[in-house]
Amino acid sequence: MGNSYAGQLRNARFEEVLHNSIEASLRSNTVVPRPVFSQLYLDTEHPLAQGSRLYECINTLASHLYSIEYVSGSVSVSSDRTENEDGDDEDGSESNSPPIPYQLKPPPEGCCTADGFCQAGRDVRLSSLALDPLDVPPGFTLVGVKSPSLPETMLVCAVDRRFLPDERGHNALLGFSGNCMGCGEKGFCYFTEFSNHINLKLSTQPKKQNHLKYHLYRNNQGVLVKGAPICWRGQEGRMRQIGSSPSVGHLTSDEQNLPSHTPGIYTAESHVEPIGLPQIADITHSLTNGTPAVPSSQPLLNQSGPGRPTVTGPHANAGPPKKRHKGWSPESPANTLPENVVKSPPSSSAISVLSLSSGMASGSKSETAAVLITSQGSSTPLSPPGLSVTVPDQLLQTCSLQPVIFKGHGVLPQLTGSVSEVLVSSLLQTCYMSSQTLPRVYQHYGPSPIQPLSAEMQILLTVYYLVQLGPDQVPLIEDLEQIFMRSWRESHLSEIRQYQQPQTPATQGKHYNIETSSTLPGLPQHLSLPPHSQQPVTPGQLPWLAQLAASSCGEGVVVLGEQMGSLAQGLQQTFRRLMEGQLKNTNYVVIIVTGPGQETQSCVVVTGKHQCRALGESMFSPSEGLKEINHQLSTGVAQELINYCNSLGQDGDLDSLLDSATVDSNEPSHLSSSQESAEYTRLKNTHSPKDTYSLKNSQTSCVKDSPSLKERASSPKDTCSEYSIEWHEVRPIQLAVARKLLSHVCAIADSSTQNLDLGSFDRVSFLILVPPSEVTFHQTVLHLWTSGVLQELGGLDQECVSQQEAERYVVRMDQSAQARIDTLIQEAHSNSYTLYILVHDHAHWDISSASYSSSDTGLGLVDQLLNSRQVSDTQNILILHVTSFPFVLQTQYTRISPYNEIHWPSAFSNDVDLYHERMRYFGVSELLESTRAGSTLPLMRYDSSFESMASALEERFPKLHSAVIRTTVLIQHYCVALMAASGRISGSHDLDKHTSLETLETVQSLLTAAQQCPAHHGHMVLLRIPSLSLAAWAHRRLSRVRRQLGLEENFEIILGNPSQPLHIGQTFTEQIKTWLKILDDDWVPRTYLELDALPCILILSGAEPLGESLPRSLKYCDLRVISCSYLQRTTIEQELGLAAYLVKAESRPPDNPSAGSDLLGSDAEKLSSTDNEEEEGQENGDSPVSTIQQPLSCQDSGTLEPIATRSTTSPNLQKGSMDSIQSPSQLQTQLQPQTPSHSLPYPTPQHQMHTQVQRYSQAQYMAQLQPQTQVQSPNGLLSQSNSQPYVQTFPQYQFLSQIQTLHPQPLPPVHSGRQHSKSTSSGSLSPQASSPYRSCSWARGVIRPPSVLLPRALYDIITASDSSGLSRCTSFLPHMSVAWASSFRPLLSKMMTCTEQSLYYRQWTVPRACHMDSSNCTEGRGDNFHPRRLLLSGPPQVGKTGAYLHFLGILSRMLIRLMEVDIYDEEDINCSDPVEGVQYHHPNTPWPNPDIMRTMPFDYTIHDPKYDDISIVYCPGYKPSAEGNLVQQEDVYLRRRTSRIKLSKYAAYNTYHHCEQCHQYLGINPRYQVYESTLHAFTFTHLLLGEEIQLYFIIPKSKEQYFSFSQSGGQLESMRLPLTSDRSPDCIKSPIFTPTTGRHEHGLFNLYHAMEGASHLHILVVKEYEMAVYKKYWPNHIMLVLPTVFNGAGIGAAHFLIKELSYHNLELERSRQLEGGGQPGEVWPFIILADDSCVMWNTVDLDARNGPAEHAVSLKRVLQHMEACPDLTHYGLCGIRKWSSCGLAAGNRQREPFSRGHLHDFLLLNVDRSQNIQYDQNRFTCHDVDFTLRIHSAGLLICRFNNFSVMKKQIAIGGYRTFIIKTKMTDVPTSVGPSQYICAPDSKHLFLATPAQLLLEKYLRHTSHKLFPLSIKNYTHPVLSVDCYLNLGPEVTVCFVSSRPHSINISTTGLLFSGLLLCFTDSFVTPGFLKKFTFLKGATLCVISADRSSLRQTVGRLELEEEWRFRLSDEFQTANAKEDRPLVFLTGKHI
Repeated sequence: MGNSYAGQLRNARFEEVLHNSIEASLRSNTVVPRPVFSQLYLDTEHPLAQGSRLYECINTLASHLYSIEYVSGSVSVSSDRTENEDGDDEDGSESNSPPIPYQLKPPPEGCCTADGFCQAGRDVRLSSLALDPLDVPPGFTLVGVKSPSLPETMLVCAVDRRFLPDERGHNALLGFSGNCMGCGEKGFCYFTEFSNHINLKLSTQPKKQNHLKYHLYRNNQGVLVKGAPICWRGQEGRMRQIGSSPSVGHLTSDEQNLPSHTPGIYTAESHVEPIGLPQIADITHSLTNGTPAVPSSQPLLNQSGPGRPTVTGPHANAGPPKKRHKGWSPESPANTLPENVVKSPPSSSAISVLSLSSGMASGSKSETAAVLITSQGSSTPLSPPGLSVTVPDQLLQTCSLQPVIFKGHGVLPQLTGSVSEVLVSSLLQTCYMSSQTLPRVYQHYGPSPIQPLSAEMQILLTVYYLVQLGPDQVPLIEDLEQIFMRSWRESHLSEIRQYQQPQTPATQGKHYNIETSSTLPGLPQHLSLPPHSQQPVTPGQLPWLAQLAASSCGEGVVVLGEQMGSLAQGLQQTFRRLMEGQLKNTNYVVIIVTGPGQETQSCVVVTGKHQCRALGESMFSPSEGLKEINHQLSTGVAQELINYCNSLGQDGDLDSLLDSATVDSNEPSHLSSSQESAEYTRLKNTHSPKDTYSLKNSQTSCVKDSPSLKERASSPKDTCSEYSIEWHEVRPIQLAVARKLLSHVCAIADSSTQNLDLGSFDRVSFLILVPPSEVTFHQTVLHLWTSGVLQELGGLDQECVSQQEAERYVVRMDQSAQARIDTLIQEAHSNSYTLYILVHDHAHWDISSASYSSSDTGLGLVDQLLNSRQVSDTQNILILHVTSFPFVLQTQYTRISPYNEIHWPSAFSNDVDLYHERMRYFGVSELLESTRAGSTLPLMRYDSSFESMASALEERFPKLHSAVIRTTVLIQHYCVALMAASGRISGSHDLDKHTSLETLETVQSLLTAAQQCPAHHGHMVLLRIPSLSLAAWAHRRLSRVRRQLGLEENFEIILGNPSQPLHIGQTFTEQIKTWLKILDDDWVPRTYLELDALPCILILSGAEPLGESLPRSLKYCDLRVISCSYLQRTTIEQELGLAAYLVKAESRPPDNPSAGSDLLGSDAEKLSSTDNEEEEGQENGDSPVSTIQQPLSCQDSGTLEPIATRSTTSPNLQKGSMDSIQSPSQLQTQLQPQTPSHSLPYPTPQHQMHTQVQRYSQAQYMAQLQPQTQVQSPNGLLSQSNSQPYVQTFPQYQFLSQIQTLHPQPLPPVHSGRQHSKSTSSGSLSPQASSPYRSCSWARGVIRPPSVLLPRALYDIITASDSSGLSRCTSFLPHMSVAWASSFRPLLSKMMTCTEQSLYYRQWTVPRACHMDSSNCTEGRGDNFHPRRLLLSGPPQVGKTGAYLHFLGILSRMLIRLMEVDIYDEEDINCSDPVEGVQYHHPNTPWPNPDIMRTMPFDYTIHDPKYDDISIVYCPGYKPSAEGNLVQQEDVYLRRRTSRIKLSKYAAYNTYHHCEQCHQYLGINPRYQVYESTLHAFTFTHLLLGEEIQLYFIIPKSKEQYFSFSQSGGQLESMRLPLTSDRSPDCIKSPIFTPTTGRHEHGLFNLYHAMEGASHLHILVVKEYEMAVYKKYWPNHIMLVLPTVFNGAGIGAAHFLIKELSYHNLELERSRQLEGGGQPGEVWPFIILADDSCVMWNTVDLDARNGPAEHAVSLKRVLQHMEACPDLTHYGLCGIRKWSSCGLAAGNRQREPFSRGHLHDFLLLNVDRSQNIQYDQNRFTCHDVDFTLRIHSAGLLICRFNNFSVMKKQIAIGGYRTFIIKTKMTDVPTSVGPSQYICAPDSKHLFLATPAQLLLEKYLRHTSHKLFPLSIKNYTHPVLSVDCYLNLGPEVTVCFVSSRPHSINISTTGLLFSGLLLCFTDSFVTPGFLKKFTFLKGATLCVISADRSSLRQTVGRLELEEEWRFRLSDEFQTANAKEDRPLVFLTGKHI
């Protein structure tokens, strides 16, 4: 460049360094040169004078890239914008209309108007302020402003960051806020005002988007320089809409303008924006695979042929191009476009380029972001017309390759000529640009911002990366991207750490910090990058450095940098060299153009044949690739290849050899490959089992004595005791996952969002959505059918007898799914009490957006159905996504909350089995571990022989798709292996050399497996062929070979087509039915799981697996033909997931010879596999056996043991013979073409039974095999003599070993000579028919996972590890429908948990527009999660289906459990035999007759079981039983008997129930406004309290109609009461009072359903300190707040105040009625006192068929029936029976519809009649017994409605019985005995902080045996209790009498009492009254008073000392302090 600064090279220094580097490279053993870049710079202390020039060049290049213009309404790319880069930016309009004239505001007089100066006269140019210190306020950033009058100058201003967009064009506030950096003036709020101030002098409307162009920052020298351009959305919106060119003969490197309104034009290349934005949906013309997408209303244009690209959109249908090019005519329709159209690679963005996905309708391009070419996003403008490059004719035919040109920096010239033979990609350019797009956090921080990589450094790193690629490696964008990132991080390590310091773990996470690992992911461990100095690479240094780096690899990478004046010159030179054959050994040509005064330009031309093929095929989307394959097969292009492969050289033709294998002498077969289709059709239509074949070569046939399957099935002895079916069993880990699912569902229900009300559902229904695969569908149905879930959920009324009934619950995601989903939505709306679970299984399959999918593809249905508003808004639908690859759903716009993710747990933790399973999962990670085991044969490997043949054929047939070639080679290998292993072919043909040893082992194992088992169990071989056409061809080919070889009865060949059901031969179906013990004649297998133990080859087709589970008999998983082009994590892992396996965890006994190794897997000729082996020297061939063989260590049977003991050799050993262990020298002798010689077997004692490991050199084997593997024929067939270059060396840990097991039988002599073995090879390959030991191959197989064969390229990628130890494939893009959010992302860490991986992908991936979550972006919200959506993720085939099916079962059980409550279910106590023949009321009498009720005796006896520990009330007619009642101890909680009863629809609920019907009733639904409440005081006077009582009502606004307020001040006057004459069918007249404490959550206060929505007045009576919490939980309930003095009171006080308040209110209502002119007596006088645990009500149906029966009834019906009683006002108290399950069978007493007795829990109280009887306000216990006795003694009628019953729920929390005895001092609960509840007056005693009344009641309850010794168990001599009932314990009988005049008492004549209890006696108790009763001598007297004074007065007034003897020591008080008013009592004895 001519600049002299610190980065310039010194000539002497450079020559010295170059000499040293060349010398070091020559001496080095590796192909990787030592980095010498750091030596090529001068000393770092020299200042960098012009360091900013590099960045100015970069920005100039960026400005060229962004230059666009609009012509005639269409988008065109400008090619001549080098002079004025902003010429089009003056107008932000996207139309071609002239700019709007703008009148400048005249400047103020005297102001400066000079350009570059502000109006204050200060200089604001960047060149002037570059070195000045500038004051930038906090929150502001320096911005460069472009002035039209000064195009070469940048103006400086400070702008508030909030008004600027981030790096993605997001989050810019409207408006402007800026400061002038010249004069310092601040506060410019309008950009128009600011533009005038800095003299922009605009002719159009000032817009900040047009003039605020660049960020400014200070470089390392402190100079203010231009930085990254500001990312305005408007500009990017225009960049998205760049058109593409339809030209054919004359094509530019990018796209030309598309003419308007010409349909059917195809693009040569797709466009995508250079800087990807997540909000693609916001742009009017969004992109589909890089091409403009039309709106949904416009039809898409389908392509005409396979593999042809399609353009859609409004810009693709204009007229002809500006120039008519060769091959184009106006008449050319779309469907006649020639084949030579340049194929465009599918667009993808590795970083932030968000093009749209692939795989959608109309053949749109796919995105992969893995292989470099697979992504394309052109944003480069066209080059000037003069620069063009002509592609030579016949380039493809001459070079046998189609070069790929990667656009780099600068403008790529136009391509003309045979452009169809060249591919152009923009992915490298996209990677360059995105690596320079720094995150916002790094752009503006501190005085020294972080700088992106320069273009020169990017090019240099690219060259360095290409140099280190292997000859067969394809460049990966992930690798190059990580190289850029590592280089950038290392060069800015200190600054990055400075940025990371403020970040907290809460915001960033422990694993999300920027990594600076020393090892680059995706590259070998020894690879190192050049160290980076502070000096950048200059353009002048770049060509030298690049050539120096490329010189180390010879001709592999060629750098054209010297004397390159333009890219066109470099491309022309490259094409010339290609045509001249000078680049045969060159894989990459890097063209670099540098020069003074111009930007650095570059491009990369891929010229390696393997790389060009791989990159070219990756340009197809998966669907397009399959179409191309179909096209090649249908047009016969592949027939030449098939014929070529059929030829076996000197051994003849494959078809002729098959014809010579005469299976049946009567039916000779002469079929060629061209007749296979007709033969397959005939076989399919006329399939019938053949008879037993007469074998000509029976002596050497492997099927010599094997009976046919018919004969096997008929043999009763053919049974196998080792075979068992376990796939349908639920494993412990599945139960654990099901419980985790349930807990997450409960968490959703328990959250405050109220998105799921589990309490409102009474049943579960479900629908399972599966991909459109017949096998997957029937597989899910089978799991469902065998799980028992349908019976448990009630889906079937009877036991499921067929799978067809279960098919209603499984839906294929095809067009039929729409109707099923609609039906489910309708059912969900009509059945609000049913919870519907939508299980989306295999959820990663269809994540396509419905708007980007067409109906014919079947994609987008999930988005259309599951993401619809009908589903998402339905409250009783829950969606469960199930997938093995959750990262496709974990993006920034995901619908699934991270809290709703359930990850499959690890079964082991620190080698501890957490779930005690019999199975161990062996998945992808375990497969990878097997490749690193080092001492055993890896389960995952590749076949180098196959790879060599496939590579040679790919070079021979460059136009054929590699899948066609590889499939043809694979099937040929299998055909030859079948012929070789069958023994049907003449021994003169040596067929082994025409197949690989891996294939031969697989086939031999398949053929001989069934003979090892009595029941002929075998194993499965899986061939994965994605193309349906290729799979069908392979099936026909193999079926024909099998038929001609007579092996139709030995194994089945199955074509696995996802869209078709399985087709299994009838013979094999009968065998399976025998194994599974199926008696149904019509049964046929429909799933692969049912093929367990069937010897078969399964050809699994389809673009991707669709969730099909494979049986445990799978032994070989052949993936050699899967595509290596689409390297996303999902694509790779789901293919490897086919081999996932559940291995038996039981250890095998060491003395079991069959368990140690599989006889079928040994091959004497196969010394080792042909791959994965370390080369060994030839001298090792003669080493002793002891040094070669390594005994196999006993590994853990769960994971390593299957690897260690797996057989890796071919099954050519004879059954019953001992395996020979031969030294390498002996083995070498067998393979060499020498004269036949015999070698004796290695002597092994019969008792030795152990496993040996043999290692052998692959190179040795190949070298020895060469003389015999010459298969070159006159026809030009492939020769394997040149296969040695294909042998690859591997790391030392990746070697292959051979495992053989010894058997105690002599081995016959082995013929080692290859020539001699031609006659005996078949004999050595087939086992004998007889064996002394038979073992089931299936049983051996289930203890080891299957072997996996992979393509070499894919194997290298998978087995490579990154710096964290993870497989390199984990760093790939998760799915083609997502994109990375930024290149500046950290790597996944090996220590990350599943949750942390989820957070990683949620942060660093964004969905493309084709992704269904792309529309889930809500402006202003960081998330938009669906509240009822769960994600279950687990590895493939681990058992997720069984887990979620079990979850459905336990969810149903839980809902039933939620709908059930524990109801007290106890029989009545103290029952006596009823009086015979007495019936007071007819059983059907609806209401009681008052007159009859008065004649009925009152039952004093208490029958409620809750009172089984209280004193019996004396009743003359009652005779207690001998046993008496059980006595409960104080400190022992004896659980009362309960029953689980399902809630009826009339139940009362607690606060956890909030169904939609209750929402307004409860007032807690977020959709409703929180109900406001007002506090009202209510005061009344009561004589017993002696003072005014002030109560508070909390009345919601919605309930104010129930109250009367004063008109003046709105004061509460009364509670409105209805009239007695009111009759309303939808109203309850009686107010309901519910006293409650401690049960704000669990109290059953929700009476909406119990009342059937009827209007009612419900009042909660709460204590003052609980008022707030009850109001919080029940905001719409009326509350009555008790006075403060009652905070420590019991239930008696609450009932007392309720009753007295109600009577006072009754008087007020009567007065109000009287004032209104009505009758005061008509006011309704009843209230309801209900317990807070009453849950349901029942009624007796006397007309039931089987006698009286109870059924649920609403509370509304019960109350309306009772209130409708004609004479109800005659009764003082009414109630209903307490429910008991045996209540109706308790005798005649229950059959009496009405009775008189004690009432509890639910009372209808007449406050008018009971005016003079009050509840005892001091009582804590038995208050209702005391009140009932006093009501009855007052002469009031009591009636119990026995035809109604109330159920009480067991609530263990709260209630009035939960009082704790605690001391006064400590205020903590202590164990205080009942004896400490009292003390002597004035004594020093431990006072208790407990109410005195409670202490007294508890003392009397527990110490009655001391107080009343004569009363213990003495029913005939009860204790006389006057005017009150107190509990004296269950052993004491109490006789209640009332002292009131005219009271009703029992007759006490002749009754002797054993004691007298006087409690708070009043004036009605007189000495004369007491003298009516007679007492036993020694009877006890107990007098209770409020204090000692009143006690003495009572004793004196009643003259007690006359008949009772007292002592001073007999006076006691409760253990209360004086301020707590203790109660005192006196005891005495009767004289």
